[in-house]
Amino acid sequence: LAILEPLRDKIPGEVFTQAFEPSHTDGSGMIRTQQREAYQLLQEAGWKIVDDKMVDSTGKPVTIEFLLAQTEFERILLPFKRNLADLGIDLVIRRVDVSQFVNRLRSRDFDMLVGSFPQSTSPGNEQREFWKSSSADKPGSRNYMGLKDPAVDQLVEELIDAGSRQSLIAHTRALDRVLQFGYYVIPNWHIKTFRVAYWDHLGHPKVSPRYDVGTATWWSKPDVTPAVPLDTRADTASGGD
Repeated sequence: LAILEPLRDKIPGEVFTQAFEPSHTDGSGMIRTQQREAYQLLQEAGWKIVDDKMVDSTGKPVTIEFLLAQTEFERILLPFKRNLADLGIDLVIRRVDVSQFVNRLRSRDFDMLVGSFPQSTSPGNEQREFWKSSSADKPGSRNYMGLKDPAVDQLVEELIDAGSRQSLIAHTRALDRVLQFGYYVIPNWHIKTFRVAYWDHLGHPKVSPRYDVGTATWWSKPDVTPAVPLDTRADTASGGD
């Protein structure tokens, strides 16, 4: 609160009154309640339905291109496409090759895409590339949404300048709270576990790292014979006879 109070007139009021929670559903795919709320918000923002199509103030139908390079995400996006269609919004899923995807990503030539913002347990200078105004128009930066917010800029610099671990944690939580209430991303999908297959001759600690598979901590058990002899595996990998 001490960190956020000086920014009260520059950040959403909800930051001070409630914890952020993404929308919840029962998983059935029936989201009429959420769709009604979305429709009301769109109307309040000046959008309207004409001939079953969502149009802007000039009467232009709303069409969104979703840029993809991975075929795996198409099935995940199809329900999103259907839900938008119920609101009169046309979502076009555009799959391109990796090189074109990278070029369009770097030049910000997209409407929407699947992205991630990987973080460490000690955030630092890289936060400028994710959130600061200075990186919004910078080709190749991780500020995909083109975020330009003076309050976020200040929080990022204060985080980087934090003088203690406790201060770093407090500033990280403050920044995280403001970013969430900015609604810059739509949660796409999430899995809480690592899916790993490994041979029984590999051992690993009973306690794994909190945020990692921890393969660097695994070892080869000296008293267990591998399912495939190591020398055979090496020959196969190197193209030997």
